[in-house]
Amino acid sequence: MTIADRLRDRADDERVALLFEDESWTWVEFVAACSARAALLQQRRVDGPFHVGVLLDNVPEFPMWLGAAALAGAVVVGINPTRRGEELARDIRHTDCQLLVTDETYRGLLDGLDVGLADDRLLLGDGGATEAELPEADVKPEDLYLLLFTSGTSGAPKAVCCTQGRLARISEAVVQLYQLTPDDVCYMAMPLFHSNALMAGWGPALAAGAVSVLRRKFSASGFLPDVRRYGVTYFNYVGKPLAYILATPEQPDDASNPLTRVFGNEAAEHDIERFATRFGCQVSDGYGSTEGGATVSRTPDTPRGSLGRAREGTVVLDPATGEECPRARFDDDGRLLNAPEAIGELVNKAVGPGFEGYYNNDEANATRMREGWYWTGDLAYTDEQGFVYFAGRDADWLRVDDENFAAAPIERILARHPDVALAAVYAVPDPIVGDQVMAALQLRPGASFDPDGFGRFLSAQADLGTKWSPRFVRVTEALPVTQTNKILKRELRGERWACTDPVWWRPQKGGPYHLLTADDVAALHEEFARRERLAVLDAV
Repeated sequence: MTIADRLRDRADDERVALLFEDESWTWVEFVAACSARAALLQQRRVDGPFHVGVLLDNVPEFPMWLGAAALAGAVVVGINPTRRGEELARDIRHTDCQLLVTDETYRGLLDGLDVGLADDRLLLGDGGATEAELPEADVKPEDLYLLLFTSGTSGAPKAVCCTQGRLARISEAVVQLYQLTPDDVCYMAMPLFHSNALMAGWGPALAAGAVSVLRRKFSASGFLPDVRRYGVTYFNYVGKPLAYILATPEQPDDASNPLTRVFGNEAAEHDIERFATRFGCQVSDGYGSTEGGATVSRTPDTPRGSLGRAREGTVVLDPATGEECPRARFDDDGRLLNAPEAIGELVNKAVGPGFEGYYNNDEANATRMREGWYWTGDLAYTDEQGFVYFAGRDADWLRVDDENFAAAPIERILARHPDVALAAVYAVPDPIVGDQVMAALQLRPGASFDPDGFGRFLSAQADLGTKWSPRFVRVTEALPVTQTNKILKRELRGERWACTDPVWWRPQKGGPYHLLTADDVAALHEEFARRERLAVLDAV
């Protein structure tokens, strides 16, 4: 089965396929729109990889171009609109896009950038597509369909390959797991350039013949009104959305809504329970990655703080020796006692068809696949019963608000500051879920840190991603380094804000920097405790 097959199955379906704001499309209308754009793609195709970059919010054009590419045998490259400057241009060039679809919202981001495309290879909106029959392209399950960016330990993101068959298989599995039918209404507020939106949202809705409700951008305050307005029964998420929604004022009738099933990744356990109770629905959270190389699933007996059980063959290994790490030991309060020996890298030794490689990146493929095993790059530990606990990520990459990105591009930006001699960027735990950005700065001789000036400097950097600004800034006389002058980021991560150097922080995103006080540190730890996440501080 392919995504193209699924679209053809819907070509005569008069039921509603897509809702967006005040607009509606039946499956007949949606497939017709996809066919028109598929014909345009085939007309505009040139020699080379048939790759189409899509730089859009969650607007109807995005799934229509997804459908068009599936029918035409093209590849959609999901372009992240939070990227800026040369980093954005590099993503487009690296994936050999021969066409780029965007709209007036993001057209300006491309001004002055070398994206490797002539102006006539840029399509705005529908690109001028006109009515056309279903194309006759010979599309196979093994045909490449998506290039989805993720980030590793190098400075540049990697484009994960996903075939039509893989997305179709994942979509069908989600349909079966959550019993989705044409009567379901699926809410899609996660960005469609991200794997979660496609593999847990759009693909399953297509497979089930369900209704897709698009939200241009996620809104916590708009969530429940949307659920009620459109009759939403299913919602997928990644990262912090549950926490953001829970932060909205609670009302006595919150559970009076049609939502029944919620599925996602990386929510805090405390938030999963609160969300299910408050909104009267079932929430399922698991561990997975865009690459598809390893999964961990919760079971009814999963202990607090654990991700669940990994599939057979997925283990925690010492990266230096390749040997399985000892099982974790805990004290009576649940604190990890043997972190140095128990924490290792989560590795799938029984790799199936999930991981299909990175595009145009042999080095990254070799790093991910070693000795025939899939190395996730994620740190974890396992208890005596075989339950897996997440312990963070490699020190050179971060995950903030469900987005992965590497530290190196941020470090290069911070190094532009005239007073900065050396900069190290690394992840520190977020009290809710995932990471926050921390930077350690070694200033030039005679320089002093100006918090207001530093904030203005960050605001002036056009290529600073929207989630890249440091929440914490440590100012030190000398960064810890190895004998080969590599910065010891693991040491910095372990110390976090508990150090003798002055640390400045932004209590509010985008606000001014303030000196971190003992009272601030105590309040932070209270928030970790309230959300039952003190263990992540111990595990770093």
